[in-house]
Amino acid sequence: MDAAALDRQTRTLSGCIPPLLVSRLLEIGHSEEVEAQARRGEWFCARAWAQLLGDQERQVEALEVLSPYVATGWWPAARAQAELLDSWGQAEEAIALAVPYASTGGPPLEYFARLLARHGRTDEAVTRLSAGIEDRLLAAALVDIAEGAGKDEDVAALLAARIPDQHRCDSPCCDGLDPDNAIGLLAAIRERQGRVDEAIALLRTRHVTSVNNRDQLADLLARHDRIEELRAYAVTDHLGHAAQRLAEALEQRGDVEGAIAVYRRPGDSQDFRCHGTVRLAELLARHGRGGEAVDVMRVLAEAHNGDDWILHMWSNLCLEQGRPEDGLAHLDALAAARGCEEDWDLYWMRLPLIAARDGVDVAVAQARSHPEGATSYAAPHIAELLAGAGRTEEAVAVLEQHASANSNELAGHLIDLGRVNDAVVLLQQRDSEPVSPAWTGSLFNDPPF
Repeated sequence: MDAAALDRQTRTLSGCIPPLLVSRLLEIGHSEEVEAQARRGEWFCARAWAQLLGDQERQVEALEVLSPYVATGWWPAARAQAELLDSWGQAEEAIALAVPYASTGGPPLEYFARLLARHGRTDEAVTRLSAGIEDRLLAAALVDIAEGAGKDEDVAALLAARIPDQHRCDSPCCDGLDPDNAIGLLAAIRERQGRVDEAIALLRTRHVTSVNNRDQLADLLARHDRIEELRAYAVTDHLGHAAQRLAEALEQRGDVEGAIAVYRRPGDSQDFRCHGTVRLAELLARHGRGGEAVDVMRVLAEAHNGDDWILHMWSNLCLEQGRPEDGLAHLDALAAARGCEEDWDLYWMRLPLIAARDGVDVAVAQARSHPEGATSYAAPHIAELLAGAGRTEEAVAVLEQHASANSNELAGHLIDLGRVNDAVVLLQQRDSEPVSPAWTGSLFNDPPF
């Protein structure tokens, strides 16, 4: 084995046994196969098997499983071994193992610094991370670690130095620790120091406080029960993330009607009206008001005729509420408006609804009658219907017609049938993609990126 091949396994999940199927093998009693494959270069098997041995206090054997992988110089293997050592109380051994990798920066240095901090070497961790503060990942770790080291003010000074006077971005900033990132981290320090007003003022200087559909300012206001300030902020936030946080806070306080009113507020952006309506339907369903939820989603689906993500939500809601006929009525009307011609990416949504209303055989027959019903991308949907009805062998027969395109799905069903060897052979078929250099984790623009 070599680092580049191992790296490819983790990046592509192809030519190997992926984590979910490793877990399935262990769950249904095929640990001997996982052990055998771990010793043949299957990384996900090795990681799971070493963890299992460690849980059984067979520590020497666990390290033996990982040692060939660590010997390649591949960081994920070294980290897995360091995590095991740390969990066994062997912190110094874990630290020694991670030292050479930490010099590359990035994720290895972040892990190493957090490891040092957990074991009383916080000053060293802060020193190492401070030198790499240009990296957002390392800067965030530095902020987390600084609290336990009593270094909040030192780190705050480093961050403040990266924020120009009277900073206010006119556009989202670039990668790295730009001023907006620094403001967010400095605000986190001020909040935990109890300087909440200062944290709020800092965050109000940012162009965008939302990351991954969460808004840092809105979350801060909600944590400190500053609902009226959050309500005012939600009016001005065009992304709608503050309104979502307000609705969540009101629901947590038991004010379901107040949360509903937030999502029904007029005048928001088109994007928020769509996503807010979906969240409103989910809120209503959570509180036993499924009929209202279906009505809300019907209006949205009719207003956005043919938007696939909205149709997905609509179909799933109708299925969950036991109203497949409502879901099908809308999909049928949409198909009729298009001359009864629907591509598979829209057509397959009706299959679970048909199965719930008329039975699996009817759904399968209709799927096969579609012009694309015999394609490789239709096979998993048909197989899912059959497997859900306990007809796994029929599901396998469908997928075997397009085995290379559906290897993971087919392998999962083969494992369920006890055909483990067949599943492993299928999964280990490698394509001809060239092997990229192994990623060291040092920089975002390093290979394989």
